[in-house]
Amino acid sequence: MATTRSEFRSVREATLYVGLELSKKTWKLGLSGGFGTCPYVRSVPSGDFAAIDRVLARARQQFGIGPEAAIVSCYEAGRDGFWIHRALTARGWANRVVDSASIEVNRRQRRTKTDRVDAQKLVTMLVRACCGEPDVWREVRVPTAAAEAARHRSRERTALTKEHSRAWNQINSWLATCGCQVSVRQRTGAWWTTARDWQGARLPAPVQQRIARAIARLRVIEEQIATVEATQAAAVAAAPADSALERLVRVRGVATTSASVLLDEGLIWRDFQNRREIGGLLGFAPAKYNSGAAERDQGISRAGNRRLQSISIQLAWNWLRWQPTSALTQWYLAKFGVHRRSRRIGIVALARKLLIALWRYATTGVVPEGAVLKA
Repeated sequence: MATTRSEFRSVREATLYVGLELSKKTWKLGLSGGFGTCPYVRSVPSGDFAAIDRVLARARQQFGIGPEAAIVSCYEAGRDGFWIHRALTARGWANRVVDSASIEVNRRQRRTKTDRVDAQKLVTMLVRACCGEPDVWREVRVPTAAAEAARHRSRERTALTKEHSRAWNQINSWLATCGCQVSVRQRTGAWWTTARDWQGARLPAPVQQRIARAIARLRVIEEQIATVEATQAAAVAAAPADSALERLVRVRGVATTSASVLLDEGLIWRDFQNRREIGGLLGFAPAKYNSGAAERDQGISRAGNRRLQSISIQLAWNWLRWQPTSALTQWYLAKFGVHRRSRRIGIVALARKLLIALWRYATTGVVPEGAVLKA
């Protein structure tokens, strides 16, 4: 997520504000004519833009807004992705996609939570944001259709890798319930048919059959992972010499998968303006608590892109191994030394600095200080 500056609109400028609360069957439209008008809510079938046009026509009459007035809308980022944003902008609307975690809520222990209330809340906050009030919420930077589609490749590989690990963990747990230990080197062929339990007997037939089916699934997963990795390698081979992808994979310690995840999650298409925006997307920021006489450190904030966080930590450890003479590695060793606990804490700081350095290299070609490139 990134903070984006909303287009300022005068309070006196005739504008129709629409807040969309989305669900699978119906959409709730919160409608307002700006400050001084009481918003109201109407329901339309999901994706029925003809019904939306009819609702907007009646809203223009009620608020006294002419057909030439602009329409400003918003909705929360969710399962529907960004196709709704593209459909609304194609109709001439000025739409904004909002980070749902940044919307202010009532702090009462029990509060009313309905789609109608949420739609009214969205449209009133939209009016405040468009009329100049700062920090009302955080808006999501919408990717292009091509960038959004490209993310499926790296995300599919991540999901397949997790599924592969989950399947092996299940097999290991089935073996443990029988008191059976089979090393990785022994797992060749139909190894489960010759495995022995704690008393030297073969595994029960149902256990063998279940392991066989799990192994069959694992082979399919491994084939799919190989296919995705081959596609990523082909994309690297076809990338121009001065492209961001080609630059990243040229750095020692950055592999094809890591570079693909960085670019797919928005290292380039989010169009960062400075390092603070990158830090806001990555997270890994300290969460302080300082109120009255109470002051404590709550650790690292959980906010941020989880996929970028995971890959940046892996890249940081690889950087220490493959770039020992770089300025970042020397800074890390001088500040956090060799103690295991401090090294684990410091790797988070190194991950933030490394991601910023890789962003600068991918966008401007400035090689991180002391880094070694592949031949």
